[in-house]
Amino acid sequence: MTEFKALGIEDRDLFNKYLGQYRFYTYEYSFLTLYLWKKYCNVEYAIINDALIIRKNQEKMGSYFMQPLGCSAGSLRETITELIKIKREDPAFIHLFREIEEPFLYRLQDIYGANMQYYEDLNNSDYIYETQKLINLSGDKLSKRKNLYHQFINSYDYSLQDIHDKMVIRDCLDFSRSWLQEQKIKSAQMVCELAGIEDVLEHLERLNVIGMAVYEGEKVIAYTIGEKINCKMAVIHVEKGDIQYKGIYAFINKTFAEKYLQDTIYINREEDMGIAGLRKAKQAYDPVKLEKKYVADIL
Repeated sequence: MTEFKALGIEDRDLFNKYLGQYRFYTYEYSFLTLYLWKKYCNVEYAIINDALIIRKNQEKMGSYFMQPLGCSAGSLRETITELIKIKREDPAFIHLFREIEEPFLYRLQDIYGANMQYYEDLNNSDYIYETQKLINLSGDKLSKRKNLYHQFINSYDYSLQDIHDKMVIRDCLDFSRSWLQEQKIKSAQMVCELAGIEDVLEHLERLNVIGMAVYEGEKVIAYTIGEKINCKMAVIHVEKGDIQYKGIYAFINKTFAEKYLQDTIYINREEDMGIAGLRKAKQAYDPVKLEKKYVADIL
């Protein structure tokens, strides 16, 4: 039986070796993503046929594999045969693969044809935006966001700080804990997100993190954590803001892109998880594309 290891910060170099130049279209496969959500998704990995195999287990989704990393064309069928065997022996599995992208889906179709079933995971598509459009808030669709941005900058005496300062890290952690305490409903995902944020902020220097905090006086009122996954695209992983400050989210969205992401073409703001309010908010920023992900099984 193949043994899987729980993901830890010490695995960063191994994962980056297999990821190489990040060529994925979604945010799921970056080490920062996996590390941030390692507790919520129960992220584990193993090396099978010289490929990096990532296994997750989530409530209602059961266990599943992401697409293998570093798997050669010649060994893909053999590797998947091993994954099918693991799935059959583990009742926690519902589907073999989740969070796979179209290029890998096409590879599976070429190999297995009618012996493969798949469907698009509609609540899991990534929202992709043009960086310059988020910076300029240009066009009629973004006029409301621009108005909210100006309301914020005209109403509050604020300052910006890079998140890599130790005092800023402490303040952001305190803000995150207070933010969670103030939520009327505290889901398991929200609790695990806080644990992930704590882990990420503790290991900033070992991770590919870009971050910005917004202060009013000595108090943090918002912060953002992101990363550049390649020369074209950045990902926004975490945004927290105090909604008592009108326009705070419009402000951090535009300002973070303007100060830190000018040299990228696209910004990935992740999925909406089927949450109506989150979907409305993400659509309001006029995405240029929804990057699809798929669930797949081999019969």
